[in-house]
Amino acid sequence: MRTPVVDFHIHPIFYDKFYVESALNWIKEMHADKDWDQFYQTYSDPDFFVNYLKENGVDYGVVMADICPAVTGVCTNEYVLDFCNGRDALVPFASINPYLTVQTGRELQRLIGEGFRGVKLYPTYQHYFPNQRFLYPLYSLAEELKVPLMVHTGSSVFRGAKLKYGDPLYLDEVAVDFPGLKIILVHSGRGFWYDRAFLLTRLHDNVYMEVAGLPPQKLLEYFPELERITDKVIFGSDWPGITDLKGNIESIRQLPLSAEAIKNILGGNAVRLLGLPTVNYRKDDRMS
Repeated sequence: MRTPVVDFHIHPIFYDKFYVESALNWIKEMHADKDWDQFYQTYSDPDFFVNYLKENGVDYGVVMADICPAVTGVCTNEYVLDFCNGRDALVPFASINPYLTVQTGRELQRLIGEGFRGVKLYPTYQHYFPNQRFLYPLYSLAEELKVPLMVHTGSSVFRGAKLKYGDPLYLDEVAVDFPGLKIILVHSGRGFWYDRAFLLTRLHDNVYMEVAGLPPQKLLEYFPELERITDKVIFGSDWPGITDLKGNIESIRQLPLSAEAIKNILGGNAVRLLGLPTVNYRKDDRMS
């Protein structure tokens, strides 16, 4: 048996309610070398997508809902749950927009009861600071239920995002107030706040860095002491915002880090967070 490779950051290509036009156009530009209509239809098939992950060396993928009507669009929790249903390789994470859902704690309890394994917040897209008290019922219940919390930090290319809400420092207070809540700093403070994301991850036992959207070959440039916290670093691709999933994984493997560190980043830490089972070796496995 071996430690699985886990992609902790996947968006569906299909948004069942609507895309914001500027966000959709950006995704189309990322895949401009493909026939868009065919690409869109093909990757909307969850069984095809599972095979795509396997072909690229990924054993489990975390698929996230997105309820951000002002910036990216709406891909509902119901759609994501249906996309993942019956497919062990796909792990559904819910989205809660606190401006559209008043009783966030009750909503989280409902969503976890339906089969979600965690929740993601989008402060830069939904326009709030993540230490605001109206979020505390959600944090309290997530801590009680022992489900991880993903929070978008750092920059964004999407029109309408407000970057001031992406400062990881606001999550320091949350980490202190909810020491049992596993907090994942999505994008690791990308662009502005790499140092803060790194420090918070070192400082708090319950804080993790997720590196989706960062060029893997530059991780040691952004985080020169990365080896010191690789038991708290999680790989994610931000698909479909990348075009070479296998290449991203290979770039992680080529980093001058210990074998244990690379195994942790590519899946070990995610396995521990989500309680995922180990998997059988593949013929093309290069490391355990």
